[in-house]
Amino acid sequence: MTRLQQLFTDQGQSPWLDNLRRGWITSGELEDWVDRGVRGLTSNPSIFTNAILGSEDYDEEFSGAVGAGLCVEDAYWQLVTSDIRSALDILRPVYDESDGVDGYVSVEVDPKLARDSARTCEAARRLHQQINAPNLYVKIPGTAEGLEPIRTMIAEHRSINVTLIFSLDRYAEVMETYLCGLEAAEGDLSDVSSVASFFVSRLDTEVDRRLDVIGTPRASELKGKAALASGKLAYQLFQRTFSGPRWEALAGRGARVQRPLWASTSTKNPDFPDTLYVDGLIGPDTVNTLPDSTMAAFEDHGTVGRTIDVGTDEARTVLDDLAQIGVDIDEVTAQLETEGVASFEKSFDELLDALNAKVNSIS
Repeated sequence: MTRLQQLFTDQGQSPWLDNLRRGWITSGELEDWVDRGVRGLTSNPSIFTNAILGSEDYDEEFSGAVGAGLCVEDAYWQLVTSDIRSALDILRPVYDESDGVDGYVSVEVDPKLARDSARTCEAARRLHQQINAPNLYVKIPGTAEGLEPIRTMIAEHRSINVTLIFSLDRYAEVMETYLCGLEAAEGDLSDVSSVASFFVSRLDTEVDRRLDVIGTPRASELKGKAALASGKLAYQLFQRTFSGPRWEALAGRGARVQRPLWASTSTKNPDFPDTLYVDGLIGPDTVNTLPDSTMAAFEDHGTVGRTIDVGTDEARTVLDDLAQIGVDIDEVTAQLETEGVASFEKSFDELLDALNAKVNSIS
């Protein structure tokens, strides 16, 4: 049994792959990952930018789409939905065998819509209708403007991956939004699923940069601790939210918990272990979506064991100590949300610019 398989069978955590490219689909590599224990897949605009611009795998379909009269942006979405449909087919057996717990593939709405509630809602609904697969997650950023579209989609029985969550307060809002969406939905709720993607490594990157500026011995001791501390406290919020009479009433209608998904799990600081954000956040009813390099590292030397609720008192102390020495976590997470939205939008714009240049070169 692989370590990835042990994560699920022994600890109740689902390892998902945070990457997608056409060559993996056509070569059978994605199927190999699934055989080794991958139980889902996530994508984002940056992933598709790297995939489309980093190979010639898409050139023929792109040229055909443009030649048929599609504009560059519509041709891009044709490439994306083609890959997503193929990945959905590969993951469908996992979805069926797990009774809809896993086997999902995520595709994100246009990142330019992150601050536009109405258009985000329209885009998410359109993707669900176009792709029309039970194991599809449409990703909606967990911005303030994203909350109402998330509620609406859940109420319409459309499964959603809420992405770009950095703060505990926003995470609490996202879970409340999910519950409100379920309460507004009609009938049996067992066909609705959702994950809440809590980004971890980026938090350490920004907090540690500020700790370096502070430069005290205690600041040095706190480096590399903010992200895991936040994840452990987020799991406590998850456990409290999905318990008690309100949740039990929804569970009686077939509702599923909105699992926390640990995202941004590659280690950015080379001084830290390359499996830091996998080993430290293992627990039941969670998902960890790993880039292929991090997944390979975990398969080679990761540690399988429940860690999600180990050291929770210390986790609170870490955040308290950060505040005492001048690191404002609320300010950090607000900055990271803004940067995350801007980063995905920039990738999207760069991709469209490159595709427009490709059209000009072949016309």
